Amino acid sequence: MRIRPLDLVAPALLAALLVGCGGAAPVAREPAAPAGPAAPMDTAVAPSMQPEFDAPQEQGRASAAAEKAEEADASGAPAVAAAPPPPASPSPVAPSAGATAAGKPEARRSVAGAAPAPKKVSAPAPVAAPRPAAPPAAVAVTAPEPQGSESYRDYGVNPVEDPAKDRLSTFAIDVDTASYAIARRKILDGALPPYQAVRAEEFLNYFDYGYASPTAGPFAVHLAAAPSPFTVGHHLVRVAVQGKRVPIKERTPVHLVYLVDTSGSMHAPDRIELAKKSLRMLTESLKPGDTVALCTYAGSVREVLAPTGIESKGKILAAIADLTAGGSTAMASGIDLAYSLAERTLVKGHINRVVVLSDGDANVGPTSHEEILKTIKRARDKGITLSTVGFGQGNYKDVMMEQLANQGDGNYAYIDSEAQARRVFSEQVGGMLQVIARDVKIQVEFDPSFVKSYRLIGYENRNVADRDFRNDKVDAGEIGAGHSVTAIYDVELKDAALRGAGAAPLVVRLRHKAPLGSDVAEETLVKMAPGAIAPTFDAAPADLRFASAVAGFSEILRHSPHARSWRLSDVEKIARAAASSKGDQQEFIGIVRRAGALAGGKTDAVAARGAD
Repeated sequence: MRIRPLDLVAPALLAALLVGCGGAAPVAREPAAPAGPAAPMDTAVAPSMQPEFDAPQEQGRASAAAEKAEEADASGAPAVAAAPPPPASPSPVAPSAGATAAGKPEARRSVAGAAPAPKKVSAPAPVAAPRPAAPPAAVAVTAPEPQGSESYRDYGVNPVEDPAKDRLSTFAIDVDTASYAIARRKILDGALPPYQAVRAEEFLNYFDYGYASPTAGPFAVHLAAAPSPFTVGHHLVRVAVQGKRVPIKERTPVHLVYLVDTSGSMHAPDRIELAKKSLRMLTESLKPGDTVALCTYAGSVREVLAPTGIESKGKILAAIADLTAGGSTAMASGIDLAYSLAERTLVKGHINRVVVLSDGDANVGPTSHEEILKTIKRARDKGITLSTVGFGQGNYKDVMMEQLANQGDGNYAYIDSEAQARRVFSEQVGGMLQVIARDVKIQVEFDPSFVKSYRLIGYENRNVADRDFRNDKVDAGEIGAGHSVTAIYDVELKDAALRGAGAAPLVVRLRHKAPLGSDVAEETLVKMAPGAIAPTFDAAPADLRFASAVAGFSEILRHSPHARSWRLSDVEKIARAAASSKGDQQEFIGIVRRAGALAGGKTDAVAARGAD
């Protein structure tokens, strides 16, 4: 723990006490000295928990985290080298009285203290022009929260499986996208993301590949394969699920509760102000029959707006505009209030959802994950779902935000710009507002007559025990209108599969419940046709080739032991040849190139990883 000098702590503590008691912060007589360098990034690393499997398939199944550790001990896992930290910038203008923390720059930067003392002005000579007066002393503010306190969890990397021992791969749907948005922000800001922050499935599912919509039912399944551009003798198999698109006029009425973190840690333009812009966009996407309620949490919780019909849009927008940040963070109490508001508009057959906008930094009240997750599960069972939207960096709590959305049967997104807010809350808002299938599970069965080995890239924290695929009491993911889900397998095929002889090399089963009503699931089976395997990578569909580049990028950034020989230059080349004209795909090419530069000044290799 870093100890602050008493002369820094005392004024800040006095200001906090006065503000907490309703008094005004005192005016500083002397400006504070700059704070020390940022504390190291706190990355919460937990071992991967592999599910249990049916008895015939238990042998040969190793924990993903255990395999990763063994391989690292044997030869050392390669990784991306972090770029040197950029210089610290001066702290922003002090917030108004009542704010408890200044806005925070990204992790890995030094924390800037208060503005330096003004230089002494010497008396001017009689002939000299008068000089401007010295700037006034800075107004005292509460000491900023420690930087570098971001938390991420390493879920390990899925092991290679022998289908003769375990022919089934089972996992839950995931349509979150936050991991890619976080990584993109860090790369654009000049630093590579922590490997624990990279979840391959959220990289893959960030992009719209233009899959064909279903002709009947809630979704369509698209299968394709091609020789791997990364590993000779391997193939990449893509399993894609496309949800049906629902016109806005046919959308089910929605009742939303905006739960906004207005604590001091949100006091920055890229946090509270960006959150307000996001909520305005979301509100503009609603239609008659929808309702909105608004509440906030900081040191205490507050009901800002009772459930209000979208016909009173001006009243809703005015309530959003009045939001300000300041105080500590009582997240659990805020969630309780949000659910109480949601229960006022709980209508069977409608969508009832709480949308949490926060940096995930809960530091007051019952803040343990377990307590909050229990509350969310109880509300979910009543029919109230929860989505999370993350903001800011430096103290960002990715683990908290991801788990809240997972437990709440909702989506998890991260907003770092107005353009990203528009993407989430305007262009793709249908997936948040209209659920088309619940508890969706995927089970891929590999025929050992045609497949030597397979490995699922990503979805480590979405694994489901094979025996639970048809256990409808086991919670899984949901698909919203227009959502697409992409999974990539790295496989070794036998000659019989390459010749197109015999049965399908793999079979995909999907199990899901209707969005409302019955808890009895339906099951869909899709076989991969031998002709779905392209003879060369260049002959594969463009969507498969681009998804391969995204999967490769995530594998390199998260230091997968299976990607030790993969190169960023190959990823960039593949993406450039396969990308469509869509802005996010074109942007991806530049992100990969910049990551290569940050990895050591070249794009054809990844620098060796130092000590974590």
